[in-house]
Amino acid sequence: MAGATINGAHVILYSRDADADRAFIRDTLGFAGIDSGGGWLIFKLPPAEIAVHPTDAEAKHEFYLMCDDIESLLAALTAKGVEVSRPISDEGWGLLASIRLPSGSDLPLYEPRHPVAYDLDP
Repeated sequence: MAGATINGAHVILYSRDADADRAFIRDTLGFAGIDSGGGWLIFKLPPAEIAVHPTDAEAKHEFYLMCDDIESLLAALTAKGVEVSRPISDEGWGLLASIRLPSGSDLPLYEPRHPVAYDLDP
């Protein structure tokens, strides 16, 4: 792999109402995106990080949006009519909540209390 580098990550959310969830991500969450053809939107995400947790159960993958102030973020989202599907709970590693997407699925949000890796220099 000489000279080859990984330059990003692509996250896929499967949805029962992809058009509504895409509009929500664009219009309500305010993520910029591109139309890759035929209305298929791909959104720019904020900086990201990846963690690998051990499990004895079936392996799975999870997606969380991170924020600096979860109370303010939830207040701003509820003012836009977004439903908070899981109220804030203190998990030790951070403050966790979820919002409901138009498709009915939940999108977890958290305010980390641990050091973050997304702003490390390469």
